[in-house]
Amino acid sequence: MPKLRCQFEDLLCVSAAPAAGDASGGLFVVRASSLHPLAQPRKTRPHSYTLPDLHQLTRQSPAATEMHTMRSRVYFGYIGALGARVICDNIPGLVNKQRHLCQRHPDIMQAIGEGTKEWIRECQHQFRHHRWNCSTLDRDHTVFGRVLLRSKSMGSREAAFVYAISSAGVVYALTRACSQGELKTCNCDPHKRGRDSDDRGDFDWGGCSDNINYGIKFAKAFIDAKERTVRDARALMNLHNNRCGRTAVKRFMKLECKCHGVSGSCTLRTCWMAMSDFRKTGDYLRRKYNGAIEVTMNQDGTGFAVANKAFRKATKNDLVYFENSPDYCLQDKTAGSLGTAGRVCNKTSRGTDGCEVMCCGRGYDTTRVKQITKCECKFKWCCAVECKDCEEAVDIHTCKAPKRAEWLEQT
Repeated sequence: MPKLRCQFEDLLCVSAAPAAGDASGGLFVVRASSLHPLAQPRKTRPHSYTLPDLHQLTRQSPAATEMHTMRSRVYFGYIGALGARVICDNIPGLVNKQRHLCQRHPDIMQAIGEGTKEWIRECQHQFRHHRWNCSTLDRDHTVFGRVLLRSKSMGSREAAFVYAISSAGVVYALTRACSQGELKTCNCDPHKRGRDSDDRGDFDWGGCSDNINYGIKFAKAFIDAKERTVRDARALMNLHNNRCGRTAVKRFMKLECKCHGVSGSCTLRTCWMAMSDFRKTGDYLRRKYNGAIEVTMNQDGTGFAVANKAFRKATKNDLVYFENSPDYCLQDKTAGSLGTAGRVCNKTSRGTDGCEVMCCGRGYDTTRVKQITKCECKFKWCCAVECKDCEEAVDIHTCKAPKRAEWLEQT
């Protein structure tokens, strides 16, 4: 088996057996930093490199998020070139079952890597007007800061949402890859065959129905494997929220049809099941976040009980948490909080994006900037719209930084 070794800084070297008819053999050399933007030297082994966990995160800006996503695609693409066993054995944080699945299905791991784009962007969209906006400290190489780790916010609402949305993202990515023929182990849903009917009448199953059940099955096997190695409240919480995320994608499956007949008369319909836009899943899980239920672990460690007896029992579709969230007002590395200093706020809003709430009462600074907008647009026959570029002054409000003494207390 090829041995992973590295003799030079930032190089990942793999000894390669000579190909048939080639006596030279040699090394397959790749820059470690090109495999993934978060690759870091491991302190205990100065010339080997650790690769990030599935649940590792993004930067704050959309541009940085896109760059990380593109690089992660390159990273998973190297699995086949370097050898699945070599790469999978060097991804930290994987338990044995996850490592085994990684080695057996490198094409699926690539799909998972590509699918991170959906859930990261969706999470940032859902919380764009909140103090915690799915971003992390620039120097923090963990997913969503410490939200996913066993730290101050180990059992928070935010951790519950992130596990649910990331699990949903894996299901979405795998199901899409199946339908597009990118995976060796699955394709279109084999059960959607023959005749069927709906409220509009009879139709024939055709096209390629999304194989959502395969996506759910593999996502459960891979993601839940790590949580099943321990028995504590955090593991139970993660398993519950993972399931909520997986089933959320299936909830929004839709029937799409194509009509056949003279002049589109629809005398015959061919239909297939397709996933809805991921935004619907994100909106649904965001509502579940708002109504998340605080729970405590049962004495026998097998389930949950509602922390406040005045509230209803949590169902399988509810997000659950067992610790209150920090306020995210100040930068706090242990809680994965960037703080809100410098965040843009809405001066007139009374909601979470308003300056009073977003800035945590610290006040805000106002900067007048020039903004170019399209104006005096006219329709020109045929067929174009011509506009002028107009310059206008716009006030941008940003939260003030905390006083130094206040900030030091949180670091």
